[in-house]
Amino acid sequence: MQEKPLSPHLQIYKPQLTSVLSIMHRISGVSLIAGLFLLLWWLYGLSQGGEAYIYLMVFMSSFLGYILKLALIVSVTFHLINGIRHISWDLGFGLDIKIVYYSGWGVVLVTAIASLLLWVTLL
Repeated sequence: MQEKPLSPHLQIYKPQLTSVLSIMHRISGVSLIAGLFLLLWWLYGLSQGGEAYIYLMVFMSSFLGYILKLALIVSVTFHLINGIRHISWDLGFGLDIKIVYYSGWGVVLVTAIASLLLWVTLL
């Protein structure tokens, strides 16, 4: 006798924009926590003087450092913009399914543009 799954699994569901953005919101929040460790490393480098700070700057100037900075910029912009979208839902605005999808694609577009502008401006 073949056992059936107790509940539908991820293989059954087709990814939807709403679920993907929800998962990405959680992932971006976790990555922001990881970014706090980078901030603490920077503060530690400042407090310890020149040599510790130079190690941090060398790391941040490396390829991995640039990727990390880009990931943090994208995480901050996405989490902020999608968070505003969630707050509007909590207030009862934009709950129509058509508006939900428009605002979802808007979040993706504004995140891409804002991240690019911040990347060019700050780095």
